[in-house]
Amino acid sequence: MKRTWMLIVLSVLAVMLAAMTPQASSNNESSMNAPVYTSDGSLKFPANYREWVYLTSGVDMSYSPNAMGMDHSMFDNVFVNPEAYKAFVETGTWPDKTMLVLEARKAGTKASINKNGHFQTGEIMGREVHVKDEARFPGTAKWAFFAADDGVTGKLLPKEMNCYSCHEQHGAVDTTFVQFYPTLLEIAKKKNTLSAAYVKEEAGK
Repeated sequence: MKRTWMLIVLSVLAVMLAAMTPQASSNNESSMNAPVYTSDGSLKFPANYREWVYLTSGVDMSYSPNAMGMDHSMFDNVFVNPEAYKAFVETGTWPDKTMLVLEARKAGTKASINKNGHFQTGEIMGREVHVKDEARFPGTAKWAFFAADDGVTGKLLPKEMNCYSCHEQHGAVDTTFVQFYPTLLEIAKKKNTLSAAYVKEEAGK
């Protein structure tokens, strides 16, 4: 009888341990992908961002009709931490601690067997991070921008910069440009989370 009870206890403990292990792993991943700041308020750039969820790429995009032309083309690639992506798929909006990384890469042409069009090169022209941290940035719609050109530390951009007002006025969801993320835009439409300003802007075109 004692042996039977011992086997039952061991079986229960094994089930409990198995149930707890994935949660611990999930917590570790969430912690690893959450924003981390330095003592001076800068952001530690997430070095593993290219392992995150890829959202979209744009080529030579500009939000200004009077933008000056560059002497080269450039790709903008956008990645988001997996936890935020999962939450967006479920709710149609971004959770706290979302991080969107914009990576700008120089475009190349006529290399190897390519004769037309453009491809992405290894030359990174810049990196930016859009962070949602409700407790840290209550005065900027809970979001902040960091420039991380060196790929190590992101410097906080002042809230007076145009990027803040532009995103607040034109962002499709929670001040972010989901209108350029094709798979997420459809989710936002179904979840009815598009901003009123964006809907009005689109209706007036």
